Amino acid sequence: MKFSAQEEYGLRCMLRIAKFYDVGKSLTIPEISRAEGISEHNTGKILRILRLGGLLEAERGQLGGYTLSRPPEKILVGDVLQILGGRLYDDSFCQSHTGIADICTNSIDCSVRSLWKLIQDAVDGVVRNLTLKDLLGTESNLFKMFNLHATSRN
Repeated sequence: MKFSAQEEYGLRCMLRIAKFYDVGKSLTIPEISRAEGISEHNTGKILRILRLGGLLEAERGQLGGYTLSRPPEKILVGDVLQILGGRLYDDSFCQSHTGIADICTNSIDCSVRSLWKLIQDAVDGVVRNLTLKDLLGTESNLFKMFNLHATSRN
């Protein structure tokens, strides 16, 4: 299970736009694209998804660009990830990965399914309480929120 590039880039775009929320500045696709190192095509595609999902507002024209639809402290990271790609694990996963059988041979008592569910529940527990504003702070403050210590960076 992995987060997709769309989720990674989308969250980065949201954070880039969130940095300017308090000053009322909107950002254009080329500005966001350059700042995040994402192609303009991909940036536009991701911003459209986020706008249709209700997280962004777009203004056309010379002074136009993208802004958050509400303050950064009111936008949950879980909502951003849900709009961009959904959950890491969904119960329907088991129905679509049955192997050659019609139903999974472990459908009654599955330790693997339990593992994926535990991981999803842990992820949900973090992202449903984390806002864009929380991510705008320092990395060490974020780790402190969850009583964790930064040991290494990949």
